Amino acid sequence: MAILLKKTDRVAVQGITGKYGSFHARLCMEYGTKITAGITPGKGGGVFDQVVPLFDTLKEAKEKTGCNVSLIFVPAPFAVDAIMEAVSSQMDLIICITEGIPLQDMAKVKRWISPRKIKLVGPNCPGVITPGESKAGIMPGYIHRPGKVGIVSRSGTLTYEAVWQISRLGLGQSSCVGIGGDPIHGLSIREVVEMFWEDPQTEAVLIIGEIGGMEEQQAAQWIKENPKKPVAAFVAGLTAPSGKRMGHAGAIILGQSGTVEAKLEAFREAGIKVIPSVSEIGKGVYEAIEQWNLKKMIL
Repeated sequence: MAILLKKTDRVAVQGITGKYGSFHARLCMEYGTKITAGITPGKGGGVFDQVVPLFDTLKEAKEKTGCNVSLIFVPAPFAVDAIMEAVSSQMDLIICITEGIPLQDMAKVKRWISPRKIKLVGPNCPGVITPGESKAGIMPGYIHRPGKVGIVSRSGTLTYEAVWQISRLGLGQSSCVGIGGDPIHGLSIREVVEMFWEDPQTEAVLIIGEIGGMEEQQAAQWIKENPKKPVAAFVAGLTAPSGKRMGHAGAIILGQSGTVEAKLEAFREAGIKVIPSVSEIGKGVYEAIEQWNLKKMIL
């Protein structure tokens, strides 16, 4: 069961005629995603790849095509306006891939959407995939296989590595959600874990965290208070120097709370299987499942 993106969802791509938007829209369509509209101001009335109708606004696209999911590839200076437009158009799910949105702009978006309970994924994220059903993002579809492990991650590249290892073990994934590496973003790790808790297909969860912020600790505390399924976790950045900004905007250690050690300690206290290295992610998920005597799920 998909927690965010279903096979029947109708996806509109904001920025579909741009370099990245067009490239990844085609890959999504090849995977089976129902791309029903493209949004590029000034190009309304055209057709993308002779298949997808183009519109000047998302509101018009929704009225004409019934799209309910927005996938955003709009350049950073205009991405916030694209998110706002998607919110105003009452999309069920908004996924913003764009990297480099200024924090003060995202802070305004966050304040604006918080009372509306909008499901925003990203920005600066790989997107969402429900293996075998639909993908809305930039992840390579061929490495995924349908299964019972739910993945929530702050890192795109590490998500792909984890998926590859898990697929090779024959476990597969129920849904994979890349929430993004920026310090201010939409859905949090805890919110996605809560969705996996309610998903009957998901029988185990993998969390991939990074240095910086408190999201991992907040998720760990919630899992500790609501134990229901086996969870494994990996946190990137063990050797990162304190105070130095890394590749992701959110990956900066401020004080002790954002360190890898603090996050791993929170996971251990919550009974979560801590994975020591990136090469052991698949093995760690397998061991977490074994600890809960759920090996039968592998078959």
